[in-house]
Amino acid sequence: MTYVDPPGGHGRPAVPLSAAEALARCVSVEPAKFAADHWGRSPLLSRAAELPNPHGFTDLLSPADADELLSRRGLRTPFLRVAKDGQLVPAARYTGGGGAGAEIGDQVLDEKVLALYADGATLVLQGLHRTWPALVDFTRDLGAALAQPLQVNAYLTPAGSQGFATHYDTHDVFVLQVDGRKHWRIHPPVLVDPLERQPWGGRADEVAATADGRPALDVVLEPGDALYLPRGWLHSAQAQESSSLHLTVGIRALTRYAVVEELLGLAAEDARLRAGLPFGLDLADPDAIEPELTETVEALRDWLLRADPAAVAARLRARVWPAARPAPIRPLAQAEALARLDPDSRVAVRAGSRWQLTPAGDGTVVLRLFDRTLTLPGTCEAALRALLAGEVTRVGDLPGLDDDADRLTLARRLLKEAVLVPA
Repeated sequence: MTYVDPPGGHGRPAVPLSAAEALARCVSVEPAKFAADHWGRSPLLSRAAELPNPHGFTDLLSPADADELLSRRGLRTPFLRVAKDGQLVPAARYTGGGGAGAEIGDQVLDEKVLALYADGATLVLQGLHRTWPALVDFTRDLGAALAQPLQVNAYLTPAGSQGFATHYDTHDVFVLQVDGRKHWRIHPPVLVDPLERQPWGGRADEVAATADGRPALDVVLEPGDALYLPRGWLHSAQAQESSSLHLTVGIRALTRYAVVEELLGLAAEDARLRAGLPFGLDLADPDAIEPELTETVEALRDWLLRADPAAVAARLRARVWPAARPAPIRPLAQAEALARLDPDSRVAVRAGSRWQLTPAGDGTVVLRLFDRTLTLPGTCEAALRALLAGEVTRVGDLPGLDDDADRLTLARRLLKEAVLVPA
């Protein structure tokens, strides 16, 4: 996602066409309707015929691609999980030494994976948003449309098998059916909008009881179909007459509770809230706790009324931005571009970058990135804004700097910091 600084404001997302196209591949309704009627509220089933995907989702990950990952890419745990009869199979049953020179003991062994899969186990390829090129790009584009960090797993289930019992996730998901058919049963939540600290295992009895009732949605997903599920909705899925491959895109949406957590983190600045409780306080006596609770609540209320939105936003950025990496760079090509840089070189901001550019009071500008902060001369501000706007730019045309030497110095710094890439 490229963040473009509006006049008088901070960075905000400018959603590229590729991002809108990525979302359109997953939902059969307009983005505004999806946001109003389904986002965080209710499931949405989108049939292949309603989506602009002439080849379904096989361009993202096909069964042959999954075989390549399992056999030729040196896959290690935790990039593979295996489940059988609703339980995870210990990794030692399908991993081992990597052979001469590898000196590792957790590499996926294809012959052991075959034995488990042939016996009905479900294979879960994890973290594909980091390991498979087509999904690296798709996830970045879809994340730009949703303005949320994403993760992608693939589920390969043998015919007639069910990898996991009825459960709920603590994050929203898109289910993209790639190959085969899978029967999904969806039930309403037993806990609305669960947090990550509230997994379904703590409510197993409620989940099982609800799963025995009539489902809200009972559907077989065909190749090319997509299903959106908000967090908390119960679901189970069983492959039909042939094996099934589907992608699950997990959406790590921010919650108001996250804001609460960051507010409490900032509350440590308040001396009243750092004060110790009385000597000898009897914690078994609620009457003894009551006055301390009252004073603490009053102090917290007073502090919350003075909370600085900018400080809260900074803490939320530190939480969210590192979870969505920018586009991969090619270190060797990047180094070569640095060595050959001249005024005619063309550069562009790294796709998927998250940034905030603010002038400081000491004649400098501060560029905050997903993993670090750069301080640069204030004379660079106009050139920085031109570069961060997302267009391909000739180094010699950078505005606001007096000569090509200054432009080259800035471009070299930003290429070395992986803010820019050669275009």
